[in-house]
Amino acid sequence: MNCIIIDDNKMARTVLKHFVRDIGFLNLVGECENVMQATSFISKEKIDLLLLDVEMPKMSGIEFLKSLKNHPLAILITANSNYAVEAFECNVVDFLVKPVKEERFLKAIFRAKEIFDSNTKPLEHDKEYFFIREKGVSIKLLISDILYIQAFGDYITIHTPDKKSTIHYTLSAIEKELPGSKFLRVHRSYLLALDKVDKVEEGTAFINKHPIPIGDAQRSNLMKRLNLL
Repeated sequence: MNCIIIDDNKMARTVLKHFVRDIGFLNLVGECENVMQATSFISKEKIDLLLLDVEMPKMSGIEFLKSLKNHPLAILITANSNYAVEAFECNVVDFLVKPVKEERFLKAIFRAKEIFDSNTKPLEHDKEYFFIREKGVSIKLLISDILYIQAFGDYITIHTPDKKSTIHYTLSAIEKELPGSKFLRVHRSYLLALDKVDKVEEGTAFINKHPIPIGDAQRSNLMKRLNLL
């Protein structure tokens, strides 16, 4: 995993570098004093993880994350615990309070590694099912049970008749894992099972009475795929 350290405090960067160098799967690409330097790194290098300070001049770490359309995995580090709620609204991996202890840092890093692996490795699946991880447990999910999938940023919620499961995965990624003959992206935030559609009216598809918006660009394709007579 390629990572960068972003902190305006030199001593804080030194501590983090000391922690990082002992972790075999981390590759420290560079260190930055501010978010402008970080932006340059991200534009030139493939960065998988940000070790990001919150309180910095000109732009805070949280403001920086919000400015990025699709930010890398991020662990926020700050001396002020009051930022925790706002931090997790940015879908960060973890939130560490200074002074950071190595044991706590390692816990955050291994959490990031687990998310990174789940995003970069294909889901375990065959033509009938795949496995998803919920709260550290691998659960078998039949493809035939999926009604529709809704995206929330870097997370998706998979809806079946009996339950719904939310995992850290993108809609584009899971779309590639599902048979295109049975599923269709009808909206930037929705992917549905064609054979589960009950009706379509006024730009909305209904599955089990749940309304699913249809994007203008996808409407014609959906009607063709539904074998409209």
